[in-house]
Amino acid sequence: MPATAPAWAQIDPLTVPHIVTDTIPGPRSEQLNARAMRHMIGYSSQVKLCPVAFESGHGVTLTDVDGNRYIDFSSGIYVTTLGHCHPKVSEAVARHAHSLMNCHDFNTPVKAALLEKLAQIQPWDLTGMQLYDSGTTAVEAGLRVCRAATGKTEFISCFMDFHGKTGHAVSLGKMNATNGPGRSQGFYMVPRPYPYRPLFTRADGTIDTDAYIDFYAEFIDNATTGNVAAFVLEPVQGWAGSVVPPDDFFPKLRSLCQERGILLMADEVLTSMGRTGAYLCMEHWDTPADVVTLGKGFGNGFPVTAMLVSERYRESIDKISASTSYGGNPMACAAALASIEAIEEEGLLENALQLGDFFIQRMEALKAAHPLVGDVRGIGCLLGIELVKDRSTKEPFTEAGQRVYRRAFEKGLAWVPAGHILRMSPPIVMEEAVAGRGMDIIEEAIAEVEAELGYA
Repeated sequence: MPATAPAWAQIDPLTVPHIVTDTIPGPRSEQLNARAMRHMIGYSSQVKLCPVAFESGHGVTLTDVDGNRYIDFSSGIYVTTLGHCHPKVSEAVARHAHSLMNCHDFNTPVKAALLEKLAQIQPWDLTGMQLYDSGTTAVEAGLRVCRAATGKTEFISCFMDFHGKTGHAVSLGKMNATNGPGRSQGFYMVPRPYPYRPLFTRADGTIDTDAYIDFYAEFIDNATTGNVAAFVLEPVQGWAGSVVPPDDFFPKLRSLCQERGILLMADEVLTSMGRTGAYLCMEHWDTPADVVTLGKGFGNGFPVTAMLVSERYRESIDKISASTSYGGNPMACAAALASIEAIEEEGLLENALQLGDFFIQRMEALKAAHPLVGDVRGIGCLLGIELVKDRSTKEPFTEAGQRVYRRAFEKGLAWVPAGHILRMSPPIVMEEAVAGRGMDIIEEAIAEVEAELGYA
């Protein structure tokens, strides 16, 4: 059964993309960027590679200030999971913007309704909750809860995970000269299974998940003080390029954590609320976490995030001074509640899974036809294409990734770069026909770059 879209988001696939300027970015984008960039510094790689200026969005499309209309394969970097300006979400935010914007952490009817809805849709016993306004704030709060719950102080995270841009969240991720020179005391990193580039393999060359778990046990014994509060991981790595672990990884990691008295914290800021076809990505492996963070698609673009804690440790939230100035304000709660209701009413979890099946089929065909493509992967609407110079060596090809990204953007596809890995996170309200148009553009761009680089 092909993926469909709710009536409000339906679009004639023959009308998108629609490019009206001779160059991308167009002249008005150039002018607007010149004004803004005199003052603002630190733009993302998306903007630096193709600096268009957007004016509006509807459903699965974006329109820039020059009138060019793009198919959106980015969702505002995984945020507008339900499409741009979803009418239910927009109406809910507007209604509360006219009635009550903020009252610190006092309760409101819409907050109570949101908390009850979260309790209803969470699959395990994540009954302790707190609301925030950014993913990194929720992650920091989760770390404090893990410390309060266990009385331990150390954390283990994984290579290529990304957890935010504040002090301890940064310490969970890759260091560089600016973020370093070292991570905060008591933070450690270990490799995690990367099916395309496995560190531990069996004799037949397949990935050996048991070897990773055995390494973690040795690492805890020999590289930490034995005072580990939690393992902190993304269920599917986003920044790293939509890396999906083997199916047995999280169940085995959960067992190790239980044996060692270590909590499992799942950072689902990127993967939650339908992105992978489930409310929580960890549901795909039927593996409960003790602490979970939500964000990005939680409010479909409105800044609202959450931390959920297992019933066993919920009282620890009271020990960490958990409240924030903006977390749980009425507009934020309204956006999150409306987003969950839209997912339910429009059958969007199933649509995300159907879209995922379609994308995987198209990407596998892409891989078979194009030597630049080393690996394709994904789950639901969280997808990645990895470009390599040579399939036998798997050498990353960053220049090719940048060229393909720009070329597809110029053809009308707004999406997410990650060096040699091209990331896709289309809204889960997308129809299969529109998804197919986007994949056609990607294949055209790859073919053109292959010809330029002498691969065709």
